[in-house]
Amino acid sequence: MSSVITEITNSSVEVIIMPNDPTLHLDFETVDTRFSELLGASMWKELPIAVRRRFGKRVKGGGSVTYQGSVAVMKMNWAGKLLAHAARLVGAPLPFDMSSVGQPAVVIVTEDIAGNGQFWIRQYGRASGFPHVVHSSKRFAGSTGLEEYIGYGIGMALNVEVQDMDLFFKSDHYFLTLLGHRFRLPRCLSPGALVIGHHDMGQGQFRFSLRLKNQLFGDLLEQDAIFQDAKD
Repeated sequence: MSSVITEITNSSVEVIIMPNDPTLHLDFETVDTRFSELLGASMWKELPIAVRRRFGKRVKGGGSVTYQGSVAVMKMNWAGKLLAHAARLVGAPLPFDMSSVGQPAVVIVTEDIAGNGQFWIRQYGRASGFPHVVHSSKRFAGSTGLEEYIGYGIGMALNVEVQDMDLFFKSDHYFLTLLGHRFRLPRCLSPGALVIGHHDMGQGQFRFSLRLKNQLFGDLLEQDAIFQDAKD
């Protein structure tokens, strides 16, 4: 057991292992160093302990973690509305219904047992009709080390950063896969710069933020949702 603890410490995720916390187990399979390795030791330690625990605990193969909350803010300009509705043709990866504000939100993270990644499901309630559901896969691959894939051959490479103790995922470039070939989209054909933030609020709560900005059309989309830590 001591050798496992030493390996974890060298991976700069020692704060995740708290022997006095009965909800955490000294099981190497539950420790995830993938995000800490992307950030590096010094940047990883800038994050609050609660954030390091959320992104440093790996769910055993096939298991899921569920976070519940509600949508707090949504903003879209006219170009953002057109883009969000057009994107419904490829699985609706962007928020499109303003009636989601104040409605329940759920995020489910499932470990991809067949590959080196995670499946993410985001569900946002609406005033009427079925909830808006977004399916995506985070893959620890590519030139930046992390990619978000939404299906239909569409994905984006992400850079991971820490700013003022908040964790950010920023789009580096978008790509399209056709007939086994991968094409990097030029900036003029991309929807814009996407920034997703994870902001710890204390007391087991965090804020998820999404911002999409285009050089020509300005701030296309904004969404904030408040979530509660999953119960073990």
